[in-house]
Amino acid sequence: MDHSGHGMNMDLPPFTLGRGLPFSADPFFLIGCVLALGLYGYGVLRLRRRGDSWPVGRMVFFVIGVLTIALVMCTKLNDYGMVMFSVHMVQHMVISMLSPILLLLGAPVTLALRALPVAGRGRKGPRELLLMLLHSRYMKIITHPVFTIPLFIASLYALYFTPLFDFLMGSKTGHLAMMVHFLAVGLVFFWPIMGVDPGPHRPGYVMRVLELFAGMPFHAFFGIALMMATSPMVETYKHPPASLGIDALSDQNWAGGIAWAFSEIPSVLVLIALVFQWYRSEQRTARRADRAADRDGDQELKAYNAYLASLQARGQ
Repeated sequence: MDHSGHGMNMDLPPFTLGRGLPFSADPFFLIGCVLALGLYGYGVLRLRRRGDSWPVGRMVFFVIGVLTIALVMCTKLNDYGMVMFSVHMVQHMVISMLSPILLLLGAPVTLALRALPVAGRGRKGPRELLLMLLHSRYMKIITHPVFTIPLFIASLYALYFTPLFDFLMGSKTGHLAMMVHFLAVGLVFFWPIMGVDPGPHRPGYVMRVLELFAGMPFHAFFGIALMMATSPMVETYKHPPASLGIDALSDQNWAGGIAWAFSEIPSVLVLIALVFQWYRSEQRTARRADRAADRDGDQELKAYNAYLASLQARGQ
């Protein structure tokens, strides 16, 4: 298996956090992170130039989300992740379960729709194409829980417990494709549940909570399976370099513990976001009802009081 130039044949010293954080950029993810921050910043600047505001909180969430991707893909963590199952699992959990939540709270699609110019009559510009994509049958399929939940689960079991993982880890291209897949799966899973952006599948808040808890337990089961295994289960990590001074089975147990712990952290973050969004939605509904009552003289309340009076009159 050839991993030359991507960390596998490097005599890395025993892992410490200090050795894992120095800059060691993967060009693909470095360019992607810089481009994402640049485009987002340009969109905010366009809004402000025409006098529109954009919530600071959304900017903070998006920037932190991009930085979490850079943290696991543009530092030595990426090198250690090629030879240590535990570090790889940190990368996987962050890029598939933490980064997507933060990016979605930044509402990049909503920003794009507000910042992109409207094309002339009869023409289709970037904004119109984005709207077409959002309302396409393709988006309805890939954001539906019948698709997202099995995909979310398969990204663990069908990847790590089959030869597919070893095949992808056999090349830099395969490793990159796997990491992009993790990010994409996280985005399509969490978008219908707690994303701020408009989407084709947007169930009620109770259903969103059910969707969340339909997927999360499988992460815990996966982690427990790794921790309970009596032998290394992934070929790639069976023979770690001697310079690391680690035991493959012990490292796998750490990887399982990390996967198990990360099944809890995103659940809490998403639940907090959902409760806040639910509260905001109820507040907006109440304000609309108040405005409607002001316009019609609260006819609905008067009709209800008249109905109660009629019931009372019939009962006498």
